[in-house]
Amino acid sequence: MSVESLLLRNVRMVLADGSLFEGDLLCENGRIAAIDRILVGADRCIDGAGRVLLPGVIDPQVHFREPGKEYKEDLQTGSWACARGGVTSFLEMPNTSPPTTTQERLQDKLDRAALKCVVNYGFFIGATADNLDELKTAEPACGVKIFMGASTGDLLVDDPVVLERIFREVPRLIAVHAEDESRIRERTRVFAGRTDPHVHSQLRDNECARLATAQALALSRRYRRRLHILHLSTAEEVELLRQDKPAWVTAEATPQHLFWTTDAYDKIGMRAKMNPPLRSEADRRALWAGLRSGLIDLIATDHAPHLKAEKDRDYSEAAAGMTGVETSLPLMLTAVHRGEATLNDVTRWMSVNPALAYAIPNKGRIAPGYDADLALVDMETFQTVQAQDLLTRCGWSPFEGWSLTGWPALTVVGGQIAFENGEVHRETRGRPLSFGPVS
Repeated sequence: MSVESLLLRNVRMVLADGSLFEGDLLCENGRIAAIDRILVGADRCIDGAGRVLLPGVIDPQVHFREPGKEYKEDLQTGSWACARGGVTSFLEMPNTSPPTTTQERLQDKLDRAALKCVVNYGFFIGATADNLDELKTAEPACGVKIFMGASTGDLLVDDPVVLERIFREVPRLIAVHAEDESRIRERTRVFAGRTDPHVHSQLRDNECARLATAQALALSRRYRRRLHILHLSTAEEVELLRQDKPAWVTAEATPQHLFWTTDAYDKIGMRAKMNPPLRSEADRRALWAGLRSGLIDLIATDHAPHLKAEKDRDYSEAAAGMTGVETSLPLMLTAVHRGEATLNDVTRWMSVNPALAYAIPNKGRIAPGYDADLALVDMETFQTVQAQDLLTRCGWSPFEGWSLTGWPALTVVGGQIAFENGEVHRETRGRPLSFGPVS
């Protein structure tokens, strides 16, 4: 919904300093113009009825499958799902068809998103063995994505010489999918013939993740290169960071690894298959401890949609990946309800720190002058995750049947309403994100 000014009244907002302030917030020309006890005068006024107002979630790892696999998800349906989940900005991965490995393909995604997305958007450029010049110059890219182990798509960089050259010569953020490809291949031979879901976590075991993360950290230290470790999943990786985490290194965890363990294979079968795979209860607890201590900086969904028919197959044929943008914020706010985190924690992990990690200006906080990207959430009502309510095109969630609180009642993107009363405002358009220099 297009308005020049929007007034949100009677809300409890989590401010930039972490305090909870009860009052009104005025949006004008896409920015937060004022915060006070009582404000008046706007094109549209909405009574928040005492609900909690959070800065919009920035999801820094999604896969929206466009171009090439739009039958699973496209930029439009992915952005609708974001708006329903309170996600006001996303960073999308390059393993599409064709992969985003050139300036031309990056621009194609930006052009598509401008026509379709109701939330803000940014894109990675994918590393290959022979696109070094593009990695250095492609703009506006949020960073370089390196698949150190094979996953969904055709991108893989496992040659140590190529990896070192990228870390040495590319002057921008490098985000790694840290699984050791040689160990994956070795253990694929060892476990050949196994078809049960549990084999996935044994084949791509903890050591597979530890080896790759240690290699990425070593390269980052050697060249003082800005490194982001995607979807950290093991206690061993948390320990690596505890031993030595340079100031220029950040890491993320996914809700799947925070809320599921390998027990999920017995409950949802191959729908629990993802890369890196689900881990033990000890690993899950280590991730939570890493988040609370600051060793893990932020949360990303790794939203990776596949049709149910592509998931409900034997192990060797089942696609790897889970959906997540619609449920990540309610999952974390349900953890707040249970006393496992605070509102300030969630704001830091899902809004403040992603903006800092990717040097996205004017995002991630509720403060005058910041972009009016906001999520008004209901912390009093529980709602069950049901397939028929989902806006993701693939139509399923690993969290179906879970009762969650903190669902967005209203999502605002650049001062415009993107989601309200259960409906997406499809005419709203997000904007391309900009990225400052990384240090």
